[in-house]
Amino acid sequence: MIERIETGERSSKIVKHNGVAYLTGQVAEGETIQEQVRICLSKIDTLLEQAGSSRENMLRVTIWLADMKDFAGLNEVWNAWVPAGHAPARACGEARLARPELKVEFIVDAACN
Repeated sequence: MIERIETGERSSKIVKHNGVAYLTGQVAEGETIQEQVRICLSKIDTLLEQAGSSRENMLRVTIWLADMKDFAGLNEVWNAWVPAGHAPARACGEARLARPELKVEFIVDAACN
């Protein structure tokens, strides 16, 4: 069975299937990469909780940076947020994002209830 949570015209915020929660991509506005990452990770915490999951249950995270020069700033915030011993599989690449002011987008898959 597939469960869709907060489904809109274009996407669902969460799709759950076979014990996995797939979160919609998370972006945020902010002046610095660190600010955008902090806001995105806070939004991810909220969605994980809504899905019946947590940071400890993340399986895979895909991260898109508008510019790879922000890689160190991303990792500065990311490394403090990920629980020790629970790092997910992760990929990070560079891509043009939906709006020019966006510096980062996160896509998260996590085990859930």
